[in-house]
Amino acid sequence: MPANLLRISLVFAQPVGEYVLPRLELRRSNGDVIDKPFLEQQLWSPSGKIVTVLLHPGRVKSGLIAHDTVGPVLHADELVVLTLDGQEIKRWNVGANDHDGPRPSGWNVGSVIAGTREPLVVGLDVPIDGRDVDYLAIANSSGRRIQGRARLDVGEKRWTFTPNTPWTESRYTLAVFGNLEDPSGNRLNGHFESPGTAPEPAAADVYIPLTIDRAPVTHKRR
Repeated sequence: MPANLLRISLVFAQPVGEYVLPRLELRRSNGDVIDKPFLEQQLWSPSGKIVTVLLHPGRVKSGLIAHDTVGPVLHADELVVLTLDGQEIKRWNVGANDHDGPRPSGWNVGSVIAGTREPLVVGLDVPIDGRDVDYLAIANSSGRRIQGRARLDVGEKRWTFTPNTPWTESRYTLAVFGNLEDPSGNRLNGHFESPGTAPEPAAADVYIPLTIDRAPVTHKRR
């Protein structure tokens, strides 16, 4: 994880819907608890199974008072541990700051076969926010969103979509919404760090044509 990590998403097996922040701690490798690392806010997914907590943005973005006086939450080349109710749930080595958002030009977009409901698999270049799973969508040739089940796995670096009905020999597009972000708050093809006086760039959606392979022809025996 980068030193300028902005958010952490936790996935529960069942809906929780309660205030979990007091139960979370970030610790350094020597056991010291990091003081007040989180913003007093938690964001739940509609399912109630995914909660996203924010590391204090004022301590993440350089040039702000909290960052310069209190100091950043994380430092490159250190080991940190995330605990829930005192039990370790994740540990990671902190890397350098990440200033580049997701770039679809570097994604590995798979193909699917017409007549099947096989999942479309998209390998992302960087992890994305766990709550942003629906910021990617499949549209048909009429521009209508295809209904199905989308999920993230492999450390939020693989997006998989299974349609409710079989693929057809038609044109499909992978739509990526411009407000998609990585865990450091970098937007699609953008950056979290920008001069305070710089205008916020407009979120630009990206559209990627999909490859639909023809279903294999089977010949009946006479």
